[in-house]
Amino acid sequence: MTDRPIHILLVEDNPDHAMMTTRALKKGKLNNSLHWVKDGQEALDYLFHQDAYADAAKAPTPGLVLLDLNLPKHSGFEVLERIKQDPILKTTPVIMLTTSGRDEEVNKCYTLGANSFITKPVEYEDFQKVVQKLECYWLLMGRLPNANAATGTEPS
Repeated sequence: MTDRPIHILLVEDNPDHAMMTTRALKKGKLNNSLHWVKDGQEALDYLFHQDAYADAAKAPTPGLVLLDLNLPKHSGFEVLERIKQDPILKTTPVIMLTTSGRDEEVNKCYTLGANSFITKPVEYEDFQKVVQKLECYWLLMGRLPNANAATGTEPS
């Protein structure tokens, strides 16, 4: 369990799914910040401090990434692969959240280093329950890696 706020990066192109995820996380009333990006390129820009996210203070390294699989510009597979190849980001837990659940997609995500693969329920109440259970496990029960350990810096 952590006593420090976690920065969560939500990578989701569907505004309704992003809104449902945001609501469900807020309902949990944990002291975490959430940043939403709408496509794979924006996710990479955020994670690697490029373009609109060049100021690292405006794009803190996430302690958890919620990543949709089917994204415009760069797929969730591509974003996941880049995260897990980066020496600083590779220990960041990445949870794949997608409406698809085909075996080949699940297998590919785990092969690329995903920490979990969750199929999004269609109904809002069911979706909310899934997000709250994710939050409970990953942010309350599980222990997340220190995002600054790879760089040797202390959190600010």
